[in-house]
Amino acid sequence: MTSTTGHTITVEPVPVHVRAVHDGRVLAESHRPLALRETGCPVRYYLPPEDVRLDLLTPSDTRTHCPFKGDASYWSAPGAADLVWSYPQPLEQVASIKDHLCFYATEVVSD
Repeated sequence: MTSTTGHTITVEPVPVHVRAVHDGRVLAESHRPLALRETGCPVRYYLPPEDVRLDLLTPSDTRTHCPFKGDASYWSAPGAADLVWSYPQPLEQVASIKDHLCFYATEVVSD
């Protein structure tokens, strides 16, 4: 857990099945996501790259900086710019999300 002036981030493996779908196409599906909980933000699921259809994504030139996680890189899908992001070199306190990918929209699937 990381806490800075009331801002808290936790990252932990969770036993859920998550799926990312765009325009009816499954872009990712994982039974081993990491749940990142951050003050003021919805829970975000970070998926191992092996569980993501990288062949359906195109690297983007977009980069952003988060003072709590580091510098993010983005990928796009057809018709959806910057739909996916990851932290190739995350800050130490969230090191476990390194190279995992996160989608703006994921669903938890009941098995």
